[in-house]
Amino acid sequence: MYSSDYNKSPPPQKEPPNQAPAVWSSGLCDCCDDASNCCITWCCPCITFGRIAEITDKGETSCGASGALYCLIALLGCPCFYSCLYRSKLRKQYMLPASPCGDCLVHCCCGSCALCQEYRELKHRGFNMSLGWEGNMERQNMGVGMTAPGVQGGMNR
Repeated sequence: MYSSDYNKSPPPQKEPPNQAPAVWSSGLCDCCDDASNCCITWCCPCITFGRIAEITDKGETSCGASGALYCLIALLGCPCFYSCLYRSKLRKQYMLPASPCGDCLVHCCCGSCALCQEYRELKHRGFNMSLGWEGNMERQNMGVGMTAPGVQGGMNR
């Protein structure tokens, strides 16, 4: 073997085919499609954000903790830099496009509309936002036999 054989790189691996990105179920400015959430988000965005964060994190963080952190960041400055991280997570989970522009820009310019759109997207995907992650998992598993089968009569003499 020649020394040049050791310097050869392995053949390139074929990458899996890319799937086309999905589309958002509603537009950024379709806030009035869910009037109750629109009002809640306008008055207290920490509630909407907390619900989105809990579902997006798959229960790793609670709605209350995420909402409180959002509120604290809002009091100290601009919460859009925190909330845009969750928009990015949501987009990656569901292969959604960064539209109409980047996540941070959407949250900095239209924070309430962005939160409403993310909330509607999760609802569209079957989540009951008021139940949280655990409640949605329980609802999803309903009807699945989770108990041990009944034992028929024991030994008789």
